[in-house]
Amino acid sequence: MTDDNKKHVAHSFNSALDTPLRPDAFELSDDEKIAKIQDHFTGIMETLGLDLTDDSLSQTPKRVAKMYVKEIFSGLNPANKPAVTLFENKYGYNQMLVEKNISVYSQCEHHFVPIIGKAHVAYIANGKVIGLSKIHRMVKYYAKRPQVQERLTKQIAEALKSTLSIEDVAVTIDARHMCVECRGVEDVTSSTITSALSGQFLKEATRSEFLRYINM
Repeated sequence: MTDDNKKHVAHSFNSALDTPLRPDAFELSDDEKIAKIQDHFTGIMETLGLDLTDDSLSQTPKRVAKMYVKEIFSGLNPANKPAVTLFENKYGYNQMLVEKNISVYSQCEHHFVPIIGKAHVAYIANGKVIGLSKIHRMVKYYAKRPQVQERLTKQIAEALKSTLSIEDVAVTIDARHMCVECRGVEDVTSSTITSALSGQFLKEATRSEFLRYINM
């Protein structure tokens, strides 16, 4: 486990905002995790009665294991946290910047099925501005882990506040939950909206301007 990973795990147990992780979360390498998950998923498929000698199914456990570690849950590992580029606000821009309709693909931590939607992120610049692509990467990083939408929304907002050393941040996510659509109540028409507002975005005029920009 790297020093950064150790610090991350230690911090996780002091903050309800962090994704719950065990202290030994990073003792295994990615390859070791893939091998273990492959074995476990083989057992799941065999328990379901699937024939893993079929050429369509034989590689599925390995594919799933690699997908979990390298793709859809890659945001669990702080080593994958995107580097952030900041620029001096030389032009003195002090109004709202809104990056809207950022694609969100996450996984419900209660059922491990997809959460699909859009994130809208805004901030009011002070001394620094952030590269626009880095906002997308920040959303993607926190989405790529088992999540609840409320936590995801706040994690993105807190990361942006910390990165820019500001309080004037707004994040709204509008998403569909497959645990609602394909199981349980099987409602395919609803979506879930969450928001995290701070600083000037708590003022009605600023909040209304933000919501107008994102057409909500």
